[in-house]
Amino acid sequence: MESHQPVALSRDVEAIQIPSGDIVQLPAGTEVMITQSLGGTYTVNAIYQGGLYRIRGSDADALGKEVTEDGKVVEGPFEEEQVWEQLRNCYDPEIPVNIVDLGLIYGMNVTEDESGKGKRISVQMTLTAPGCGMGPTIAAEAEQRMMTVPGVASTNVELVWDPPWSPERISVAGRQKLGME
Repeated sequence: MESHQPVALSRDVEAIQIPSGDIVQLPAGTEVMITQSLGGTYTVNAIYQGGLYRIRGSDADALGKEVTEDGKVVEGPFEEEQVWEQLRNCYDPEIPVNIVDLGLIYGMNVTEDESGKGKRISVQMTLTAPGCGMGPTIAAEAEQRMMTVPGVASTNVELVWDPPWSPERISVAGRQKLGME
């Protein structure tokens, strides 16, 4: 979590409105408070406009923060655990727990990609609520992060609703982070 000190955006920045998932332009000078800074993204509350927005790490300079490099592929052999680690860097912008520990990942299938140039990673993922507009955004971020793992040629995240998500799916680490234990 961040300190709740207002920050004026130093430049126009593209943001994703939460929970609709709509892409909007926040103009320079917009005063925001950073409510969450996890996984290389920022969740901000626009003080006078109202509402929550997600800002990419590549736009962190508009918040006076250090820009992060998204999508940097690491060298080395393919290891499935690295895929899981990348998924642990994806966060619901309203909940300070990653999508793995929230229990949103129902399954992963690793096969050879049809191109013959590496692995194809297919993930089944759900959301805490079926109407969440952030689903496509979170799924796209998961796909992008998995592509940074060495030996991965393609990725696919399928949003599923069966079985429905429930709080019992949250890991012990997630429960501790949320103060549930």
